[in-house]
Amino acid sequence: MPFRPNPRRPLPVQLSALHLTGSIALGLWLGFLAIALTCWLLAHWLFKEQLAPVAQAVQQIANPPAVQVQAQPDIPPQSPLFDQYEQNLRKNEQQVRMDQARSSLRNQSNPKCQFWLQQDQTAPSEKSRANVLQFCD
Repeated sequence: MPFRPNPRRPLPVQLSALHLTGSIALGLWLGFLAIALTCWLLAHWLFKEQLAPVAQAVQQIANPPAVQVQAQPDIPPQSPLFDQYEQNLRKNEQQVRMDQARSSLRNQSNPKCQFWLQQDQTAPSEKSRANVLQFCD
């Protein structure tokens, strides 16, 4: 067999700037993703115990616990200051209702209401206040 030199055939390679730029960008992007994934896996594997409190804190922030409403006790506190506060609150409430009864135009034409308003103005007492609240709207 005679030696036949293999003639080199030219390969048709076309270099396009767009293809070259796209290939380089894709390679860089895939390389970045590979490095980021590797770092994340190493951090997750090496620092799993150290990152557990951080993960719990993030989970608590993401899912806050439901607010528990405590029922008010039926027995009021037996503090003298609290009793005084309740008494002042009732007096203020009663005073507001009395002022509303005096300023209401509807009560101007009600003779019973007018009588008890006048009684309360001249000689205020618990009875007159109770009757004002009863007969006035």
